[in-house]
Amino acid sequence: MKNAIIAMRNSIIAFLYTNIFKHIVFRIDPEDVHDSAVSVGKFLGSHGLTRVLTGMFFYYSHPALEQDILGINFKNPVGLAAGFDKNAEITDILPFIGFGFAEFGSITGEQCDGNPRPRLWRLKKSQALAVYYGLKNNGAKKISAFLQNKKFRIPIGTNIAKTNSIATVGPKAGIDDYVKAFRCFTHLGDYYTINISCPNAFGGEPFQDAKHLDALLVEIDKYPTDKPIFLKISPDLSRKHIDDILDVAARHRVSGFVCTNLTKKRDPRFMIDQNAPPLGGISGKAVFDASNDVIAYVYQRTKGKYVVIGTGGVFTAEDAYKKIRLGASLVQLITSMIFMGPQNISEINRGLVRLMKRDGYRNISEVVGADHKTIQAST
Repeated sequence: MKNAIIAMRNSIIAFLYTNIFKHIVFRIDPEDVHDSAVSVGKFLGSHGLTRVLTGMFFYYSHPALEQDILGINFKNPVGLAAGFDKNAEITDILPFIGFGFAEFGSITGEQCDGNPRPRLWRLKKSQALAVYYGLKNNGAKKISAFLQNKKFRIPIGTNIAKTNSIATVGPKAGIDDYVKAFRCFTHLGDYYTINISCPNAFGGEPFQDAKHLDALLVEIDKYPTDKPIFLKISPDLSRKHIDDILDVAARHRVSGFVCTNLTKKRDPRFMIDQNAPPLGGISGKAVFDASNDVIAYVYQRTKGKYVVIGTGGVFTAEDAYKKIRLGASLVQLITSMIFMGPQNISEINRGLVRLMKRDGYRNISEVVGADHKTIQAST
């Protein structure tokens, strides 16, 4: 009965969002809409009554979705990817929307205004976004001070990156910038993600190079923390490049990988919008297959040694289930929430329960890497 009520609730909200609300807001500049959404989220999260009311409209839970990973309890596997809550302003409302975890940032060592506007475009036909923000955020010192006494209701990841500036282009300056941000969050949040793959920063992505990555992690290793550390990598890497990163990670305090960041590629199979800008990385459905390929490769190559967070093109429960079967323990999204509405988080979680029951699984953790186990069992 409860599930039927939630299904009806979500259907009504989805109808209103896609047929009315989206037609209005998609006429407005996407960055202005994003900023307004963050402001609304801050307001809703700041009052007990508004949090409860938000939960009534969006929350969903089921015990089969709960898992303990690296000493952290996740009530469900669907998280908010880094890039939406850049300054950790809406962490209070995210649990009530239905997220099982979230990453804020990317946070950089210094405050960063990002690239000039326009820097965010909707690609409606492709169900994707073109993103050229360039790591806009208030800087590690200010954000960590803001969060100093904050208590989080869900696991929170701190996504750190190198400040988008000519001053951080050199390897040593870049490492110093990463370390500055890392040190500011030693006692805040539940895990780190070191973003080495932002496609929109000055100087490119030098720390996807094995030598530079090794030097960075040597410095990170000097600062003790009990929190797991993830590396966020690009979907555009060759297998040899991924192998090099995995070999470096094995020598350091790395617990997992976020697979993947935005793609720089404009693949005509997925990029059907004629107005797609040449700038920026591409999110959403345009990166779904590439992300899945990296998830599967990392999982198989390391025999499941690392925890994988799957990101890129999660629009449905089937999308999330595919990434989990390929080796992701958790998944993240942003773009589908924009195109389909915030009720989609609970719909994905509801759908995951349905798919697990169909396939005879009792807990979502049993699904992780199932595609590879099926192949092994049949050979």
